[in-house]
Amino acid sequence: MTAQAAIVHIGGYTAESGGRAAGILAARRDPASGELTPLGTAVVTASPSFLVRHPALPVLYAVNELAEGQVSAFRTAPDGDLSPLGVQPTGGAEPCHLAVAPDGRHLFVANYGGGSVAVFPLDSAGVPGERSDLVHHEGHGPDPERQEKAHCHMVSPDLGAGPLLAVDLGTDSVYRYDLDAASGRLVPRAPRLRTPAGTGPRHLARHPDGRRCWLVGELDGTVTAYDLTADGALHQRERVDASGRAGHVQPSEVAVGPDGRFLYVGNRGVGTVAVFSVADGSPRLVAEVDTGGEWPRHFALTGEHLYVADERADMIRIFRVDPDTGVPAAVGEPVPVASPTCVRP
Repeated sequence: MTAQAAIVHIGGYTAESGGRAAGILAARRDPASGELTPLGTAVVTASPSFLVRHPALPVLYAVNELAEGQVSAFRTAPDGDLSPLGVQPTGGAEPCHLAVAPDGRHLFVANYGGGSVAVFPLDSAGVPGERSDLVHHEGHGPDPERQEKAHCHMVSPDLGAGPLLAVDLGTDSVYRYDLDAASGRLVPRAPRLRTPAGTGPRHLARHPDGRRCWLVGELDGTVTAYDLTADGALHQRERVDASGRAGHVQPSEVAVGPDGRFLYVGNRGVGTVAVFSVADGSPRLVAEVDTGGEWPRHFALTGEHLYVADERADMIRIFRVDPDTGVPAAVGEPVPVASPTCVRP
C-alpha cells in the first residue's frame, strides 16, 4: 500500500455554518488495525462538508457549503497535505455533494439550497474550469419546512454509459441527465422518478453490477430497492424501514459493501448503522449497530473497516466488518474530530 492510500481526509462544518472544524483534516490509517492517527488540519477552507477524489489524479475536491456555494480543488501530497488548485462558484446555495465523472473530465455538484446541479470541466491536471452548466429543479413536496422548494442532495454518475442521477429531497424526485461531453451541458432524460410524497430522498447507492440501487428517504426513514436499467430508469422493487429502532430516524449515508452482498445505512437520531442483506436485491435487515453517537452523518467502507463520522458527537468511530456476516464491530476508542460531516479514505 502506498503512503497516499493510507491517508484519510475528513471534511466538516466550520464556524461559517455553526460548526467547530477548521477545514479539511488529514489522518493516517493503519490498514491492519484500522487505527486513525490525526495529522492536523491539511488546509483551512470554509465548511468543506463533502469530499471526493479524482479517479486517476492526486486531487481532492470539496464543496464549500455556504450561502454562496463554492467548489474547491486541492492537490494531495503523500503525507496528506493539501495544496489549493482552484475555487469556482457553484451557482447555488449550500452545495452538499459532488462527484467526478468516471473519465475524470467533469465534476458535478448538488446545490441543496439552490435546488440545482452544476457542471465543471476538469483540465488534464484535474483543475475545475468555469462552470459549463447549471440546471435548476422546480417543484415542492408536502413537508412545508423541508420541501418548500427543490433541494438537490446528491449527484451520481453512472460508471458505464448510463445517465447521471440527481437525487432531490425537496421535489421527491430522482432526475436523469445525459452529459454532452463536448459542451459540458446536461441533457434531461424524461421521465424523472417520483418517489412517494414526503419521502425526501437523500442519497442512493449503486450495486457493483450496475443493475440495482437503493435510495434512502431522509424524511420518511425508508430504504427503497430499485432495479436500474441500462438507460437509467428505476423500477421499484421493495420499500423497508431504514431502522428497527423506535424514535425519530433520519437516514444519512447509504453504501453497498465491495462484494455486493450487504447494504449499509447510517441513521441519525437513533445513532446506528443498519446492515441489510441484499443478495436478491430486496433489503433484509440483519443487524443494527450502535455508533456511540446520535448523528452519524457519513461513513466510508475501506478494506475491512468502516469509518463513521458523527457530526454532533465530534468523533470518527472505527469498526471492523466481519467478512462473512457483514456486521461491523467497534474497535478502539473514538477519534476526536470537530464537527465531521464526511470521511474520505
